[in-house]
Amino acid sequence: MRRLDPRNWASWRPFGLGLRKPNNYLELVKAFRAVKGNRRYAWRILNQGTCDGCALGTKGMRDWTMPEIHLCNIRLRLLPLNTMPALDVSLLRDVSGLSGRKSAELRELGRLPYPMLRRAGEPGFTRVSWDEALRVAAGGLRDARFGAYLTSRGMPNENYYAAQKAVRALGTNNIDNAARICHSPSTVALKEAIGAAATTCSYTDWIGSDLIVFIGSNPSNNQPVAMKYLYHAKKAGTRIAMVNAYREPGMERYWVPSNAESAVFGTKITDDFFGVNVGGDIGFLNGVLKHLIEAGAVDEEFVARHTTGFEAVREAVAGQSWETLEALSGSTRADMRRMAELLAEARSAVLVWSMGITQHSYGEDNVRAIVNLALARGFVGREGCGLMPIRGHSGVQGGAEMGAYATGLPGGLPITEANAAKFTGMWGFEVPATPGLTATDMIDAAHAGELDALVSSGGNFLEVLPDPAYCREALARLKLRVHVDIVLSSQMLVPAEGDVLLLPAQTRYEMTGGVTETSTERRIIFSPEVEGPRIGEAWPEWKIFTELAARTRPGIAANVRFTGTPQIRAEIERAVPFYEGIAGLKRFGDSVQYGGAHLCPGGRFPTPDGLARFSPVEPPALERPDGAFMVATRRGKQFNSMVHERLDGFNGAMREAVLMSEYDADRLGLPDGAPVELRSGERAYRGKVLRAPLMPGNLQVHWPEGNVLLDEARRSPQARIPDYNALVTVRPL
Repeated sequence: MRRLDPRNWASWRPFGLGLRKPNNYLELVKAFRAVKGNRRYAWRILNQGTCDGCALGTKGMRDWTMPEIHLCNIRLRLLPLNTMPALDVSLLRDVSGLSGRKSAELRELGRLPYPMLRRAGEPGFTRVSWDEALRVAAGGLRDARFGAYLTSRGMPNENYYAAQKAVRALGTNNIDNAARICHSPSTVALKEAIGAAATTCSYTDWIGSDLIVFIGSNPSNNQPVAMKYLYHAKKAGTRIAMVNAYREPGMERYWVPSNAESAVFGTKITDDFFGVNVGGDIGFLNGVLKHLIEAGAVDEEFVARHTTGFEAVREAVAGQSWETLEALSGSTRADMRRMAELLAEARSAVLVWSMGITQHSYGEDNVRAIVNLALARGFVGREGCGLMPIRGHSGVQGGAEMGAYATGLPGGLPITEANAAKFTGMWGFEVPATPGLTATDMIDAAHAGELDALVSSGGNFLEVLPDPAYCREALARLKLRVHVDIVLSSQMLVPAEGDVLLLPAQTRYEMTGGVTETSTERRIIFSPEVEGPRIGEAWPEWKIFTELAARTRPGIAANVRFTGTPQIRAEIERAVPFYEGIAGLKRFGDSVQYGGAHLCPGGRFPTPDGLARFSPVEPPALERPDGAFMVATRRGKQFNSMVHERLDGFNGAMREAVLMSEYDADRLGLPDGAPVELRSGERAYRGKVLRAPLMPGNLQVHWPEGNVLLDEARRSPQARIPDYNALVTVRPL
């Protein structure tokens, strides 16, 4: 280890005693208690499995970035889901007593052990055989208008690939996954700009890069293992900047529990903070680019040799006044210059973003503005540089690349006549040549009575999509719902006009033949089957989907069935050429990083002409009436919509907190704890004020609780991602 460096210490108090921060060692104790009765199995999962939490990716408790132990709170909190005993199915005979319970309470009831069926009008579910369940499902799917959705919770590549193939065998492209709701704008904008819809660099590029810029991203909450990388980056002299509406406490200082120096003294993470309005990122980023151009700090050689379209961007930002950019961003011309100077002085930089950028009705343009900055400085295709849409969940990257996407086929190919014909020839059945319904489109169709059936593998539309009441009405109007999961969720309990099936799934650690996931750095990682108890009659999801297709269309059964995950991996390698090597992954620790350490090496881009594309980005017209606030939805102590605790150890926020700047709270005479109502049209949310280092005029509430404020019709034009922000007024109660 390098010598101690007090310049990076967060506090001289040993272990940050008395300071507000999560207690990582207490998390170990809680995890130990939570897996009582299955501790040996839990230990094997931690040591032998690939983490099913965030998309940083591990082999056991180690990775490929540094020779140290990796273990985060998110993974510990997921252990009970993988080790808990079976649910007592008698509890499902009458679900009226369960319908008011929170999702956390439903999960704690145990794993789903058997197929269960609820007929229309019945009070609850009855156990049925797999044959009966598949017969009912096939009858409801045959000649039906249906859609399928897959969440990212631990979902391996094999499940995604088999599921999308099965759905297309049934004659539709109506299949979507959680990548739609997370990073679909990144996929669209990156594919257009650089010809690749993935992170262009590796995690090792963080360590020793001159600069890392986080934009609308908070890894301290969502990718805790990343904080160890940032500790080492700081030791290597890397400067870290953050562009956000909220000065996240976990990004100010963090105690990495497995590094002695950081565990004792903590680590100052962010060197430079740039505050922007919710939705004001384009104003800020365009202002930074405007400064770079005016200061002559653009890498003109890189731009001339490796890009196209820069003159149009130069002209566009020249026509955007500083007053407009300041008003939109909430930032100042001086701060934009300060950010531009950091970029100009850096010989290398990695730009990192997440859902604070993507989950807007103009999410694609947000990403384009980031790409413009990176291209202007030549920060792509070399060591210490890159564009990184950091993923929150272990299954998101692979989901789209396996083709479990309404707008894309395996390999991210667009749905066209030629590409559909390619897979028709490969699979032996006709593949539709027109895009399908996205996740949000499926809910719209169900609400309008234009969808007959829905197959939902994991996930919970009542929690992840805007306007839960609208989603509930949509789910209730379906003639068939098939829920594939490992535990109960509240959407399963919504009565429908027809049958509701619950089909029990295996975790990634239970699947014979092992499985793979793809991390944020494009590393395809093998996760072997882990010896341990098995739950009832749970099936792997790849088998559930392929059997649904085989029973619905017996004539093509042989074309969709697989003998196991090794056969699926072999077919993935044929269907997705850049996944070459996946078929050879067989043992713990096996991995392959597609594209190598850097995509677009030396400025060679996988576009038709080999050039990256700049895109003029116009500032969105965001009008905020006097007295109105822009509210964003944030994550606390949770994984996806699974809330682990009501209190966020970073900022002391309870789930009902309405984060508000001190300036706004003083102006409105609202002390901490004051009850308030937020209103957006007819939508309302009640919470309690918590003063926080937030930009004035902006608020934050927790997700999914704050989804009641969101307009289900607000989506981005190409990616169709929902807008998880709203314009609200505040009324003291």
